[in-house]
Amino acid sequence: MTSFALIIKHKTLPGKREEVRKVWEKHMAPAISANPGHTAYFYCFDNADPDSIHAFQQYASAEASAAFLKTDSYAAYLEEVEPLLSGPPQVTALTPVWSKEA
Repeated sequence: MTSFALIIKHKTLPGKREEVRKVWEKHMAPAISANPGHTAYFYCFDNADPDSIHAFQQYASAEASAAFLKTDSYAAYLEEVEPLLSGPPQVTALTPVWSKEA
């Protein structure tokens, strides 16, 4: 299997970025930490836009990414976070070809 990565950009409603972060920390941080399919994850605030969040996610495979989207944790996150977002995220799928080990 080949590694699989995503870059996701979320645009929040004005002034709701911290609320979105709290929802992410409640549902996603523990789920991602416990998920062996996630091999790397960076949750980042956009320095140039106070209403944007970017996430870089690396998975063991595309199948691991698809499986995570079917979890109860992800469903609970979506239910709570969607009213705080201005619309669906911008998602870019990637195939990692090189990375620096920590």
